[in-house]
Amino acid sequence: SSTMSFSEAEVQSARGAWEKIYVDAEDNGTTVLVRMFTEHPDTKSYFTHFKGMDSAEEMKQSDQVRGHGKKVFTAINDMVQHLDSSEAFVGIVNPLGKKHATQLKVDPKNFRIICDIILQLMEEKFGGDCKASFEKVTNEICTHLNNVYKEAGW
Repeated sequence: SSTMSFSEAEVQSARGAWEKIYVDAEDNGTTVLVRMFTEHPDTKSYFTHFKGMDSAEEMKQSDQVRGHGKKVFTAINDMVQHLDSSEAFVGIVNPLGKKHATQLKVDPKNFRIICDIILQLMEEKFGGDCKASFEKVTNEICTHLNNVYKEAGW
C-alpha cells in the first residue's frame, strides 16, 4: 500500500519543475546518465553495450545511452503525471522496480544516485526552487522502488 501524501500545491509545483527539464528529455536524460557513468563508473557494468565507452563525449553520442536516457525520463514523466493517484503511481513503479530487481539485478542504490543527479541538474539549470519542488517526488520514487526490492527478496 502507498502512503503518498502530496498536496495539490505540491503536485502542481513538482509538475512545473519537471516540465522544465522534461522539455528536452533526450538531452537531459543523456546528461544525467553520462554524469552517472562518469562519476560512478561501476554503474556502467549493468549496460553491456556501454562498458567499453570511457569518454563522456563518446557516451553522449551513443544512440543507446541517448535511448536509455529518454526511457528513464519517460518513466519518471509517467510517475509525475500520477502523483495525485497513488494507485496509478504504484502501477508504474512496481513493474519497473520488479524488472530492475529480478531481471536486470540493478543495485537499488543506483536509483538514489540517478535521482540526485536529476535534482543537481534541475538546480544548475533552473535554480534551487525548482530542485526543492521536485525533491519530494524523488524521495517517493526511491522509497517505492526500495519497497518493491524488499518484496522481491533483494
